[in-house]
Amino acid sequence: MKKYFLLTVLSLAIASAGAQSVKIKIYDPSANAEKDIADAVTKAKSEHKHVLLQAGGNWCSWCIEFNRFVHADSSIDSLLGKCFITYHLNFSPENENKSIFAKYGYPQRFGFPVFVILDGNGNRIHTQNSEYLEQGKSYNKQRVYEFLLQWTPQALEPALYK
Repeated sequence: MKKYFLLTVLSLAIASAGAQSVKIKIYDPSANAEKDIADAVTKAKSEHKHVLLQAGGNWCSWCIEFNRFVHADSSIDSLLGKCFITYHLNFSPENENKSIFAKYGYPQRFGFPVFVILDGNGNRIHTQNSEYLEQGKSYNKQRVYEFLLQWTPQALEPALYK
């Protein structure tokens, strides 16, 4: 009887551990990144926004955490929606998107996630190393908000600096 009880407990523990390790997938290795980014740029231009490329992969816990973090905070989520079209640019063994990363100056040199901001014409205007946004096992709300705020289309309006 003890043997069956232990087997049952062990089975439940294994099943529970498996259920907790369900992977969140925000990156699509099979996506046509070149087309998707071109579509995002077109949309951004028509909506007077910038494009935020969040480069990384489903294997990257910091990438998944950043996505969770920005959507969990209403002020950051609102700023993202108001000023950016976000695209999750995949980097994984299945698809490294080498030509896209080369086009934007090899941002992967900073590790993952790394953020590339494009204007409404598709020009790279900034690359951000995520290390400067981190705090503990997550991100710093003020640093993330200020990073995004500094790269909104409104922040780059020449009329503000006359």
